[in-house]
Formats: sequence, structure tokens, C-alpha cells
Amino acid sequence: MRLPSGVRYWTVVDENYAVVPEADAFLQHVRFGRDQAELTTKTYAGHIALFLRWCARTGRDWRVAAEEFGLFLVWLKFGSKETTGIDWPTGPGLVLPGPGAASARQPARVQNIATGVRQFLLHGITTKAVPSIVMAQLFEVAEDWELPVEARGEGSTGYRMRPRHRVKVPRKKGERATDREIVALFLAAHNARDRFIVLLLGRAGLRPGGAAGLRREDMHFMPDSTPLGCPKQGSHLHTLRRDNANGAWAKRQPEVAPGRWKPVDHLVVQAYDQYVLERIALPHGLVSDFVLVNLFAAPLGAPMTADAITELLGRLSKRAGLERNVTPRMLRRAMGSNLGDAGAGLDEVSVLLDHARLASSEPYLTPAPDRLRSAVEAVPSPRELEGPR
Repeated sequence: MRLPSGVRYWTVVDENYAVVPEADAFLQHVRFGRDQAELTTKTYAGHIALFLRWCARTGRDWRVAAEEFGLFLVWLKFGSKETTGIDWPTGPGLVLPGPGAASARQPARVQNIATGVRQFLLHGITTKAVPSIVMAQLFEVAEDWELPVEARGEGSTGYRMRPRHRVKVPRKKGERATDREIVALFLAAHNARDRFIVLLLGRAGLRPGGAAGLRREDMHFMPDSTPLGCPKQGSHLHTLRRDNANGAWAKRQPEVAPGRWKPVDHLVVQAYDQYVLERIALPHGLVSDFVLVNLFAAPLGAPMTADAITELLGRLSKRAGLERNVTPRMLRRAMGSNLGDAGAGLDEVSVLLDHARLASSEPYLTPAPDRLRSAVEAVPSPRELEGPR
């Protein structure tokens, strides 16, 4: 949906292409009440559409279907794309889980969908569109003994609300891009802009949305930025949340990173200088105030999108002959891991990766094998095994 101001958000329509009022009200609240990104409303809209589709195909009223929320999770886990897709199944539309049945969705995916649907129903309870009894169908009272002491808070009553239906998600650290892969991507780039993008994600740890939303005024690549009205010293850049024409959206910055600035090293600065020289040599190079623009493909001079950055990394991965497709998140994990290998603390990694919680940075800290071996070898031997001196 596009408002007269140009701001957009995603919504849900029924089989007659009519907007579902309750879903639309929730998605407007997410976009404007919570100040979330347009892509966030797209994600929530997909979750809600699946829930409403399940209710319609099983003859349930979505307002009270939470009583059988567990069956919805089973439908998500084992239902194929043909069964849970937009079109009605041409064959049997039943979901028959059993021993050895293959899952159609990973546990993390099912959990994310369940979380989105719970948020939708909770908003419906608040607006009186959903009966209040649904709250008890979604959540149960549990003791907080299983929480860390820091999470219980002073004066805790010892009880909390937790989802009644839960999905077991295996905890694992995501893959990081190796330094060899980053160098291969850099060498596979045919122009200075693409080389700068590789370093912007791999050395500065930006997300695609944050990189695509950068403006030229955000690049403070000087020893002293005081003439620009910025008190920060050294080369750095600013990632600000804006409503951009290309749909780029920077995530909300934590309070621990005042000024929303990020220091960069000399490799990023050098790559940017080369990119600027490449850009100003083209007639359409300075048309846009965005940092990353289309230089060699239509529409010339238009700002790049976050999806275009992700697609670029896919092309560079193939061109470099890598065995896997390197994604922006893998480059962010590489930066977090390299920071840890260099001795940075978890608090420093959290700020540099723009995480609101320290726990969010833990999956990005994948130690290098050499650091693991050094840690083992640094442990002294017991005295009785060292022999006489």
C-alpha cells in the first residue's frame, strides 16, 4: 500500500482482493506505530496470510482458532508449498505427519511465523477485534527460575508469561565468510563500486539496507570532521534511518551507539576514494545523493536497492569460482569474527554491529581455527607432568 506521502507498507487481501481490515490495522500499527521498516510489514503480512489461509481451508474462525494453534504449527511444518500456497491444492490438501515424514519448513521458520501470528492476535485483543480469552490460548503462566538472574529483574514476582505452543529450534552459529572468500569477491569485482561494496559489508559490517541508504553526506572520511559539524574523530560513516526512494531501511540504532556512527579502516576509505573517481567520470555519476548508484545498468544514476546488493554478491561468488554463495550476513559474521580474533570484547562487537543486545552478537563470533588452537596451547601443563627441573 502506498500512502499519499509516498510511504509504503504491505497488507493482506482475501480471495476477492479486498483488504482484510484487522490485518491492515495491525500492519499499519507495525509500520507507523512501531516505526518498523516496510520489509518488516511484508514479513508480518506473509505470516498472517498463512494463518488466515489455514483457517479458511480448515473451516475455522481465525478470531478463536488459537485454541488449536498447535495444529496450525503442524500444518506449517509438514504442509508442502502446494498445500499451503495461495492456490487451493489440486490434489489432496490434507497434512498427514507421521514417522519419517519430511518437514516442509525448518523449525526456525515455523517459530518466526508463529511469533508474527501471536503479535497479530495480541493486537486484535487490544483493539477488541479478538476475544480476550485468546490470550489464555496463546500464553501460559510460567515460573522465571529458568531465566538468567539478570533477566528476572529486581522485585520479580517469580512468574512470567510464555507462549503455550513452542517450537524447538536447534541453536547453531551461522556460517561466516572466510578472509579468502572476501579477497576472492574483491578480486572478482570489475569496477571500483563493487569492490567498495564488498569492503563496506565485510570490513564495516553494514547490512544491505544500511549500505543502500547511505548518502554522500554520511561519509566522513577525514581525520577531523569538525568542519562538517561532526565531533567524531577519524574516518567514519553514519547510518541514519530515513524513508528512502529505493526502499532502503536502516535498522533502529541502539542507545549505546550515540550519533549512529561507525568507524572504518583505511581499506574502506581507499576503496571509497577510487569509487568516487570512477563515479565522477560518468555523466550520470553525480545525479543522485545516494552513495551507491547504478553506474553501468539502467536506470543509470538511480540508487541501488538492498536486493541489488545481495544479487551482486551472488554474481561475484559465481565469478570468483567459490563453492558457495556468499551472502551479506556471512560478511557481517566475518567482521564480527575478525573483531573477536583481534581481541575485541563482546560489548565492542555489539556496538560495531549495531546490536541492541549483547546476546545478538554471540552468533557472529565464530573463532578462527588458529585462535582455538592458540587458546588450547596457552593452557599450562600440570606441574607434576612437567618433570623435575
